[in-house]
Amino acid sequence: MPRDHIEVARASLLLANVPNDAVETILSHASLIAFKRGELIFAQDDPADAIFIVIDGWVKLYRIAASGSEAVVGVFTRGHSFGEAVALRGATYPVFADTVTDGTLIRIEAKEILALLKKNPEVAISMLTATFAHLHGLVAQIEQLKGQTGPQRLAEFLLDLTNAPIGPCTVELPYDKVLIAGRLGMKPESLSRAFSKLREQGVTVRQNRAEINDIGRLRVYAERDRAEAWHKQ
Repeated sequence: MPRDHIEVARASLLLANVPNDAVETILSHASLIAFKRGELIFAQDDPADAIFIVIDGWVKLYRIAASGSEAVVGVFTRGHSFGEAVALRGATYPVFADTVTDGTLIRIEAKEILALLKKNPEVAISMLTATFAHLHGLVAQIEQLKGQTGPQRLAEFLLDLTNAPIGPCTVELPYDKVLIAGRLGMKPESLSRAFSKLREQGVTVRQNRAEINDIGRLRVYAERDRAEAWHKQ
């Protein structure tokens, strides 16, 4: 496995707190998967026999509602892991996982990790970090949906795509607007209205790029008193 891939895996939440010798053991049994956009990684109710770490590209997790509509649960990119909780319980995947772009995954067989955990319980404690992080992420999503307006959620999404602390910047939208809408709990038409609303905050969208006039101004808008959002959903 290439050294840079190993470093991404080591820095992931799944392995960041795991001792180096245990990480080496885990990755020695892992496989590298190159994928194209639109590939199915696993389907809902498939046996959860593996954990995945994204090396590059984007992956979405989603469920299909009774109406046939797609409900996006999460979107993951470089350094993110998914499938831990259900794979370590020997359960089934509760969602579908599809690739959003071309990219690379590390696949870790659940049985290999379980064997290691039985020999070294301290590794299990280290891996709890990833489970807690995913739970925290879900809580944050619920807080966004309940405590922010659509334009505020979109503003926060754009801010997460840049490391610029102040001033103007341009960010590239990582995937199509239909998926962005699903990730933010909106319909596509609501996302269009949210982009229009953000023009007042100095955001201009041209194709797959968003030009932000003032990062600080947009951050203030995204973090504005969330109590207002309850009256503006």
